[in-house]
Amino acid sequence: MTARARLVLAFGALYVAGGIALIAAIYFLVQANLVHQLSDTIMVAAVKATPGDYTGYQPTYPTYPAVPAAHGIALAHVAEASGQTVLTKLLLTSGLSLLIMTILSLVMIWWLSGRVLRPVHEISALARRLSSQSLHERIEMGGPKDELTELADTFDAMRERLERSFESQRRFVANASHELRTPVAVQRTAIQVGLADPTPRQLVKTRESLLEANRRIEHLLDSLLVLARSDRGLDHREPVDLTKAVDRRISVHTAAAAARGVEIEASLDDCWVAGDPALLDQLVDNLVGNAIRHNVDGGHVAIRTSQDDGLVVSNSGPNVPDELVGRLFQPFQRGDGRTIAAGSGLGLSIVESIAHAHDGTVQASPRPTGGLDVTVSLPAAPS
Repeated sequence: MTARARLVLAFGALYVAGGIALIAAIYFLVQANLVHQLSDTIMVAAVKATPGDYTGYQPTYPTYPAVPAAHGIALAHVAEASGQTVLTKLLLTSGLSLLIMTILSLVMIWWLSGRVLRPVHEISALARRLSSQSLHERIEMGGPKDELTELADTFDAMRERLERSFESQRRFVANASHELRTPVAVQRTAIQVGLADPTPRQLVKTRESLLEANRRIEHLLDSLLVLARSDRGLDHREPVDLTKAVDRRISVHTAAAAARGVEIEASLDDCWVAGDPALLDQLVDNLVGNAIRHNVDGGHVAIRTSQDDGLVVSNSGPNVPDELVGRLFQPFQRGDGRTIAAGSGLGLSIVESIAHAHDGTVQASPRPTGGLDVTVSLPAAPS
């Protein structure tokens, strides 16, 4: 049974129950003292119609005149029969009226419920047509702001989020395919050319090319796995000393910074956050690695941690226009024209995904002299 039919039956049952209760109340109210009132009325009419001095009968109300006893008994039987006739007529008339009004009410309830539930049918029809090719459709229901309008707006918002998600997924797959195509093409070329007429020197060069392409593919796959894991959310949380994580990552990247003459300045105060140690370690590693990689020779990197400000990483480097800052957090984006530096283009995407998985935020702003200031705020660990 449809919701519309259940709605009609429910309201119809309530209407019938209310009508029966009303008829019963009217019946018992009319029945009370009806015979006595009819008897007195008939007797008064009889006295007026036949004037005389009647004695021997005491009326219900002392103000009425007296009539003979035999005549009064006969009039009482007439009053009782009249009362039964009136009550029977009342029941028949009320029952027939209730039946007619019930039918009319059911028809009206059916029509009104159809109008009220029309947006629900539109939402159902739109949901049945839901596919990756029809996510642009919207209900856009007008009218007053009620529960159904709120439901339609919520459904539209859900489709909008799905559309953005599908579009982001398609773009991500296309970019990942493009990124994987380059090292695969390098491997194929190295095999075809380097092994066509192999010499010891050519074999060494081919081996290095294959290893470099393999490392690039491995790094890209590891980044994709971390991104997928962080997008899935956290299974558990525990207190993590972010200061120690930063100190460990600085030690790992010291050699790379020294090779380019990049100076690392660290101001590390206590900063305890709640989260996953492995993911937070990856977040810090990406930020420190990006700050060194997307820098200039002889540049500098400043890293600060505090319980109030979280983690702040500042680096010198190329100028980044304001309109391109948001793009840096998209997968496989490396700045204007993808020319800032080499890499998979997933570093800041992974940072943002890990921060969101920890219910935190990440913000980046360009520095006037070049480079970026990246601030990561994470929920503090319980005391």
